[in-house]
Amino acid sequence: MNKFLALTKRNIKLFFKDKGMFFASLITPIILLVLYATFLSRVYKESFLSGFPEGMPVDDKLVNGFVGGELLSALLAVCCITVAFSSNMVMVQDKAKGSIHDFLIAPVDKSALALSYYVATLISTLLICFIALILGMIYLACVGWYMSAGDVFLVILDVILLSLFGTALSSIINNFLSSQGQMSAVGTIVSAGYGFICGAYMPISQYGKGLQNFLSFLPGTYGTSLIRNHSLNGVYRELTDMGVPSDILDKIKDSLDCNLYFFDNKVSVGGMFWILIISIVVLVAIFILLNIKFKKRKIQTK
Repeated sequence: MNKFLALTKRNIKLFFKDKGMFFASLITPIILLVLYATFLSRVYKESFLSGFPEGMPVDDKLVNGFVGGELLSALLAVCCITVAFSSNMVMVQDKAKGSIHDFLIAPVDKSALALSYYVATLISTLLICFIALILGMIYLACVGWYMSAGDVFLVILDVILLSLFGTALSSIINNFLSSQGQMSAVGTIVSAGYGFICGAYMPISQYGKGLQNFLSFLPGTYGTSLIRNHSLNGVYRELTDMGVPSDILDKIKDSLDCNLYFFDNKVSVGGMFWILIISIVVLVAIFILLNIKFKKRKIQTK
């Protein structure tokens, strides 16, 4: 246990000490904030207002609370995955520099070594994501706060689940990488593309039907929808109290991916939770099996 804790602490320190790796993990959130400042805020606002009958008055605070909630959900949805990939690059860096060979010949259990990378990645990811969550909450409090204590708790739960998912996914993919070039290529692809395929930058409902059906197979899509639902629950409650008809609310939720459909079958919020949880369990099991196989291969080569 002491060796595991020491390795975990070492991996966390390496991530935050490596300024290049740390700032690389922030590229996607920075891109999102730039997009928001340039045109996403306008797109979010127009998407929200388009669901109301023409001429129906909507309070500016409510609009700002909605736009802020959607920005927060997009920011957290991408951070939980892209930061996990970046912080997990410590494992790839150890392979590239040859440090992994020192660990393999040391009296350290290989499962403890693999677990230390996983836990260190998870802790680093959660630290950054919770900082982003706090900053997002402060922003919402300034522009329009409608979230209840229960909504905040659910958003925290979403962040934890998505971080577990991102850590497991990055652990599997990074397990096959062994050079700085591969590390940079994967990091670039994930940072540039994940926000689009998970529906963080642009709602999946605005994509073509075929692409919507394809993306409905990806667990990250449901993670984004969970955060978006819980970030905007307060806004939806306020709209209900204002007497906005349920069909208009459903139209708004459909346009924002708060309502997701698997081949025209609506997926409940509870179903989204189960999809994400089962995906985490499956990915962690694959990661464990990969390390067991690796351990057996090492024993056979001795």
